[in-house]
Amino acid sequence: MDSRCGISWEELDLSGQKLKSLPQALQTHASSVDLQRNKLKRVTGISRFTHLTELNLSRNKIMEFSPEMHNLHKLEILYMNQNNIRAIPEGIFPHLRRLKFLKLSTNRLAKLPPDINQCTSITHLDLSKNCLQNIEPLVGLPKLKELLVERNQLTELPSKLFQNGSCELTVCKAMGNPLRCPPEEVCAGGVMDIQSYFRQMEENPNTRSGWTVKTMFLGSSMAGKSTLCRSLREGKPVAVAVEDRTEGIEISQLYAQEVRFLFWDFAGQEEYYLTHHVFITPRALVILTFDLASYSIVDPHSFKDQLWFWINNIQLRVPDSVVLLVGTHCDQCRDQEEVMEKKEDIEEKVEIMLAKRKTVLKHLKKNLEENMDVSLFTDQLDELDCLLEYNLKVLDLVTLDCTRAEDIAKLRSHILTCIQSESVFLCSESILPKSYEAVEQAIHTLVAQEEIPQHGIILLEELGDLILNHVEMSRESLHSILRFLLRYLHRIGVIVWYEDISVLSDRVFIQPSFLISMFKTIVRHDLVQQLEGVSRDLLMQEGALVKQKFTWVDDLRCRGTLHNAAMRILMRRELEKLDVDDDDLVGEVVGTKREEGIILTLLQHFEVCLPAFVGNYLNPQAPEFVPGGKQWESAGEAKRDPDGACLFPIYLKDDLVVCHKWGEDKQDDLSVHVYFLPEIPHGFFHRVIIKTCSLYPAHWVGREQCLLCCGNRLALVRQKNEDEDPFIEIRCRRPEKDEEFRQLWDLILAVMSKLFVLSRQWPGLTQQVHTPCPERGCPHYFTWRDWQELHNADFYNIVKEEKLVCQGGHTRRTELIFPRVRRLMTQPNEDDSK
Repeated sequence: MDSRCGISWEELDLSGQKLKSLPQALQTHASSVDLQRNKLKRVTGISRFTHLTELNLSRNKIMEFSPEMHNLHKLEILYMNQNNIRAIPEGIFPHLRRLKFLKLSTNRLAKLPPDINQCTSITHLDLSKNCLQNIEPLVGLPKLKELLVERNQLTELPSKLFQNGSCELTVCKAMGNPLRCPPEEVCAGGVMDIQSYFRQMEENPNTRSGWTVKTMFLGSSMAGKSTLCRSLREGKPVAVAVEDRTEGIEISQLYAQEVRFLFWDFAGQEEYYLTHHVFITPRALVILTFDLASYSIVDPHSFKDQLWFWINNIQLRVPDSVVLLVGTHCDQCRDQEEVMEKKEDIEEKVEIMLAKRKTVLKHLKKNLEENMDVSLFTDQLDELDCLLEYNLKVLDLVTLDCTRAEDIAKLRSHILTCIQSESVFLCSESILPKSYEAVEQAIHTLVAQEEIPQHGIILLEELGDLILNHVEMSRESLHSILRFLLRYLHRIGVIVWYEDISVLSDRVFIQPSFLISMFKTIVRHDLVQQLEGVSRDLLMQEGALVKQKFTWVDDLRCRGTLHNAAMRILMRRELEKLDVDDDDLVGEVVGTKREEGIILTLLQHFEVCLPAFVGNYLNPQAPEFVPGGKQWESAGEAKRDPDGACLFPIYLKDDLVVCHKWGEDKQDDLSVHVYFLPEIPHGFFHRVIIKTCSLYPAHWVGREQCLLCCGNRLALVRQKNEDEDPFIEIRCRRPEKDEEFRQLWDLILAVMSKLFVLSRQWPGLTQQVHTPCPERGCPHYFTWRDWQELHNADFYNIVKEEKLVCQGGHTRRTELIFPRVRRLMTQPNEDDSK
């Protein structure tokens, strides 16, 4: 033992000490050295530690892989993740014959040294979040079992890496790459699916590249999206009447110069936007359409409403997208000079907008790095690094007159050029074996021959049986191919398959348009009018009276709740329009008084609505949250009400009910602010309401506020914006007794856990958590350390101090600011009361 350092010779812990170089006086007999979370740029002198078996150099600022490392012959475990390493010189890995575990994730590696395959003992290799374009040097690692290469720039994986006998791979994670061979959807199935893919490639050498592009048309209502979409598809101007504008989403296809386009035309009304997240997928071409004639250079709201809103939400949801700006109605502009002025103004503002986002993220990162103890914010810093690596590509604005055939032809040609351009790089190309193509063609044949019902809903097992009648292959081969193919077709927009929803994973929706038609019966801008128009005959099918319809309309208008019976009637009416008369299917899709149908299951899964009792602020399916558990489940089967309803927060008009129940804010309330940067995505708080109300049965809901009830404790959750900083506030009344602090912080943390889970669905979003100083008028706050793992058993002991002082000099008990439980409860004195 070194008496000066208080550390063992065998285990040397130097983490988080802001070291810029290795201290010279260190003992060199250690077998394990922890140097993570320092400020090392180079690792000079590490060769002295010849007995090392484990070395942790993660979370530093190392820029080069030190040649001295080749002297560490006994090294078995090496962490060098979260650094700035750009290259690894040759001549190091052949000397690290005992190295088994190597983590190099989150660096800037552009290539691997050709001799890395001489590191013959390695079993686990993490190269994720780098800039690698080729991993061929890994071929020949005989003991490699786990390979992580997510979030790189790989277009191909080496087939030899997956041949039997070349290595012992059991895990390979390669998502987040622009892969074409094998496509990403194959990699999602794991090593066995990748091996199957390469076997199929060997057996069917005459493969071809397929170019398929999911093209999403987004933009405000009446911007001309449908006109543009249909004109591009037809290759000539197509007029679309106002009454024919898109409701929900319309899907169509276009084949042009060996490229297959899947056009998804999204409606622009706010109500429809809420369901877009169900269908928006990454690696798509986004055509952002707006009315150039109505655009105003001098009105800041014009850019914000027509472009900023959409670009920002695309950037939050799919931050690596390619966006093509298309300004329509340029024929209605004064002259060509006005068109060019607006074009230059828009392109300049978009450039400023994207640069400002990067600047904000860099400032956030710099401020966190300047904290006294950076180790408390490493997770947040990593998240900011990820956001800075994203690169939303906004192409130059194209202006056109949709009534001119030459303009349509030019736009078509421009889109094709963009797709095949390496600078745009949409990864629309996939290399598929002939057997895969044969299975896809069999599905199209089944549809054409009407062996699959018109509505397109079919059981996965039944689909497999039908395909086997059209292709020559074993059931085992088809099983592997079909699951990949369905993932691939789902991603590009041909079919819909919810593999991750257990109750629906056995069904395939061959016709997405049918599913969308059912969605838009419930989530639409004119739902009240649709409900008012329900006929008496339809009411009779549900056993309802006309006067009940008026109750349904009133509950929708005033409470944002839609009765289950009303939903069933609306969906049955839509099925009649679609000529679907299969009673079993109607029951399966629409549901009955005893069972939920497919549509309601999807609406609840994607957090569009929340189960509720009619006329009561209760969620019959909400389990009571039990503090301290890693998860919570209901004790028994959820209660069901045949005459129940669903709450749709999007249809609420105000927060009056919540405000009345909560009353006025009090100065000594417990309050936490969760900031979402660059801003809270549109529709985010709607889903926050549903997620948090799933924790506790009793709740009151408004448009931008909800109030949760747990016993006699209340938690207010609301969306706010102060000084252009958007945040969600969680607020509880200060307890009368000290022992009640734990229960209130449990309630706050439970809501926070739901917030963070939800935020992960927006990869371009980052969060910070602050507690404002309770002193009236004080602008200062207390910043939370990393909060990603809220299930941490020691969370209440993270802050050790009994009291905290804000930058304004105000002193408060720690449990008023952060989760904390006092070990020794005493009678409060005057100072304690703060």
